[in-house]
Amino acid sequence: MNRRNVLRTAGVLGVSSLAGCSGLFETRTMPQAPPLVKNRPDAVYIPTHKEGMKMAGMAKQGRYRLALFYSYPHRFWLMGGGTAKQQEKVSIEDGDDLHLMASVWDSETRTVLPTGSLQVELSKGDWSDTRTMWPMLSQNMGFHFGDNMALDGDGKYTAKVRVSGLSVRRTGALAGQFESGATLTTDFEFDRDTLEEIPFTTLDEKKGQKGAISPMQMDMPMSHVSEKADLPGRFVGRKSSGDADFLVTTVPDSDLAKETYLLVSPRTPYNGYPIPMLSLSATLKRDGETVFDDVLNATIDPDIGLHYGANVTSAEKGDELTVRVDSPPTVSRHEGYETAFLKMSNMQFSV
Repeated sequence: MNRRNVLRTAGVLGVSSLAGCSGLFETRTMPQAPPLVKNRPDAVYIPTHKEGMKMAGMAKQGRYRLALFYSYPHRFWLMGGGTAKQQEKVSIEDGDDLHLMASVWDSETRTVLPTGSLQVELSKGDWSDTRTMWPMLSQNMGFHFGDNMALDGDGKYTAKVRVSGLSVRRTGALAGQFESGATLTTDFEFDRDTLEEIPFTTLDEKKGQKGAISPMQMDMPMSHVSEKADLPGRFVGRKSSGDADFLVTTVPDSDLAKETYLLVSPRTPYNGYPIPMLSLSATLKRDGETVFDDVLNATIDPDIGLHYGANVTSAEKGDELTVRVDSPPTVSRHEGYETAFLKMSNMQFSV
């Protein structure tokens, strides 16, 4: 893969600073990501390192809110069809200056919108670069959009961010909102010294172990799903598939459905982030007869978060429910998620 702008500026490849009065120069370089763990588990695992990030700017239009961040360039994985064979590792290229990240949320409910598409145009004087950002999952940030990028050296940049409208079903206070996209603009200063002050910590003693690093503490919303106790309706069960957790409830006579709503809430283990870009279907049987067999629609609700659901005529005690993963999530992954959510088996529940 090579869709990166090949413009490179020699001045951003290294920063030299005068060290005291010695007359010598000390060359500062960005920290390098340690080699990947060789025998990574087929599950969520602790990565080789963790990084901080720098807020670049914020913008708003209507109910859309945008935050732009950057950190060191880093490797990540694209998921063409959701399987390991269709996975593509994006390595750090020599000219990459930063990893640019964007988060979009609703101002009224503070719900992160983990869907849609986002394009960013960076400009500085006569220089510009436009990039369609990858939807991503990371352990310290959850869902966001991001990519490695090359810049035109230090200075002031303008970021024009185009966010698409949402085609996914929206319920509650999000119903009828975000059908149209928006363009949000913010300016930010970039300089190499500030980038190199971002914390970078290796995790030598824990890397490769099953687990996850903790989410960052930020004064802005992060993608989330409801805890078990906060999910509406009658709790049916909790299962794991491909190291993702799936919680199932049935919700009768609610705003979600006129009859009964079958709700499936997949989330990452440890940090409980929603898992977008997943294809699910379900079969509900009663006394051996099929009463429902169809897809589960991705839905965003401000109280529940991103989940998958469908209207069913009814769900009765003793019904047999099968939830199928028709396609593993195609969302791109930061290190620690790339080996999980790939081989995902069907799950059986007893209502």
